[in-house]
Amino acid sequence: MKNAAKFWIVTISLALSVPLWAARQEKTAEKPATAPAPQAKPGAAEMERLKFYLGEWDYRETYPKGGKNTGVYTSKLGPGGNSLINTFHSQGPVGDFEGLLAMTWDPKEKAYKTYVFGNEFPGAIVETGEFEDDALIFRSEFLAGGATMKLRKVTWLTASGKLESEEYMTMKDAPETPLVHVEAKKR
Repeated sequence: MKNAAKFWIVTISLALSVPLWAARQEKTAEKPATAPAPQAKPGAAEMERLKFYLGEWDYRETYPKGGKNTGVYTSKLGPGGNSLINTFHSQGPVGDFEGLLAMTWDPKEKAYKTYVFGNEFPGAIVETGEFEDDALIFRSEFLAGGATMKLRKVTWLTASGKLESEEYMTMKDAPETPLVHVEAKKR
């Protein structure tokens, strides 16, 4: 009788342990030996470089013939941190300017892109940019009055925390001329 009892105990133990052993083998097979390292989001480092724009800024535009406008712009991250959205509005003797800029990194072009929408023109002006040292430089071309206008905008953050920007224009083969100088101070 003792042998028969031992036989049934071993048989039942084996019968009960087989499903547990099989389930354990299945779970072990599901887990990879090592988890893959998370990959950096394309353009994340480039967008990080634009974060100096974030916040609310009071700014002054100075034009070559002495006209001055003042305004406010606000800059915040767009969806998923893949863009930077700037809204601006300035007023003064030179005019009333209101607009929106959407900045992003284009991995195909390996360049920054800005899409500028304003109250003074239909559609958008598309700018292409890159950093040269600590200055962010954008260039664009568009038709104005039947001629191609080229713009170059240089923006940098000063040691005192002010944001400065200079924009130049040229038409045809003429030399560049200053269009506007902007100084902004964070609120």
